[in-house]
Amino acid sequence: MALDLDDLAERGLVPPERLGELRRVAGNFAVALTDDVAALIDPADPNDPIAAQFVPRVAELETLPEESTDPIGDQRWSPAPGIVHRYLDRVLLKPILVCPVYCRFCFRREQVGRENALLSPEALAGALDYIRERPEIWEVIVTGGDPFLLSPRRIAAIVQALDAIPHVAVIRFHTRVPVADPRRVRPALVAALAAETAVYVVIHANHPRELTDPARHSVGRLVRAGIPVLSQSVLLRGVNDDPAILEALFRGLVAMRVKPYYLHHPDLARGTGHFRLDIDAGQRLVGALRGRVSGLCQPAYVLDIPGGYGKVPIAANAARPASQLGRWIVTDSDGTAHLYPPMSDGKD
Repeated sequence: MALDLDDLAERGLVPPERLGELRRVAGNFAVALTDDVAALIDPADPNDPIAAQFVPRVAELETLPEESTDPIGDQRWSPAPGIVHRYLDRVLLKPILVCPVYCRFCFRREQVGRENALLSPEALAGALDYIRERPEIWEVIVTGGDPFLLSPRRIAAIVQALDAIPHVAVIRFHTRVPVADPRRVRPALVAALAAETAVYVVIHANHPRELTDPARHSVGRLVRAGIPVLSQSVLLRGVNDDPAILEALFRGLVAMRVKPYYLHHPDLARGTGHFRLDIDAGQRLVGALRGRVSGLCQPAYVLDIPGGYGKVPIAANAARPASQLGRWIVTDSDGTAHLYPPMSDGKD
């Protein structure tokens, strides 16, 4: 069951006296939580990291000059309804713009949870035709919204249509469902993902408390079906801006057989300034992980350049040119600098 603002007040997750002002937030940006997510929130903790992600705040009504209704330029690269074609070899396919929960930092918060949330059959057919007609498209990323809210029948139809396109080698689903609404990952949904084409699932989690037993079981169903599972997270002030929290999150994911894929710097979505750190603070946090966790546990720290210019890695570079031609200064995880290649013995 999806919980709205009134449900949150009844459960003590929103003070009744704040309902009026928070209705203004809900009038701008969709609000919904699942029972699974609501159960993780400690109502006695005003800084609860789960509440910070999903319970609306008045701060969302504050728009900074640099913030945008389309922070990563989806519209610029949308040649057809339901399609975003930013990179030559891959496209986004967005068949649905509804989510089981609405993240308060979402870069598509202006699009999701509104009317006409399902791509019409005609528009979906047109989107699939767009993919068929372009042999350069190697990968299709099915996103939204959350595509795992579609019925297994609809998911299977999309998978089968993409599976039949010879030049599509990878189908990737991006979803919050295995973490936020894990009981939805039933055998019928898993079976709907079956294809000769490689199918990947990318889940979204930002705090180790989200890795509950039901979430582990839902991911386990995908993994046992032979579906590789990756994760993406967003670096958020007040949620996971701590090396120990990130370490626990990424270790927990890897223990579930989930490879951390991306750690996103927050996008410049309207009303999300309270979540953003400076890039140099993010670099320090990511750098602190280098000596703490296995490479399996380290995602790429990335920024989507505003305006639609694409995703780029922004972790601090551990290597810089030295004064001697052909040599480099390389900094280890403890912050100590080393010359590479090292000088020969006796010539240091």
